[in-house]
Amino acid sequence: QLQLAESGGGLVQPGGSLRLSCAASGFNLKYDAIGWFRQAPGKEREGVSCIAGGGINTEYADSVKGRFTISRDAAKNTVYLQMNSLKPEDTAVYFCAGNAGLPDYHCSLHQVEYFRWGQGTQVTVSS
Repeated sequence: QLQLAESGGGLVQPGGSLRLSCAASGFNLKYDAIGWFRQAPGKEREGVSCIAGGGINTEYADSVKGRFTISRDAAKNTVYLQMNSLKPEDTAVYFCAGNAGLPDYHCSLHQVEYFRWGQGTQVTVSS
């Protein structure tokens, strides 16, 4: 079964850090575009960051630029989202999603461009 699974969420104080993982099983995500999305209660899902299949090009939402970093570890078949200087407004369920069909220089913060989704991991930023 081809799956993505997120982990690493939890409760953290404002200003703290978390690292989310998006691990693939049943397939190699080495060449997939991977996006991170989040959905807060009562809000629409929004794109946070993405990394292209080539592993070089990345994008970030304005709200997380300078605080979040996306990276890929091909050997572990995992994409990470390092989140620093967390704010209460970062509280949400975080999802990763993949698409093997995008050009290797391209990724997107639009969820419609992804077809394989994980189940999500909760991130709560609160004192």
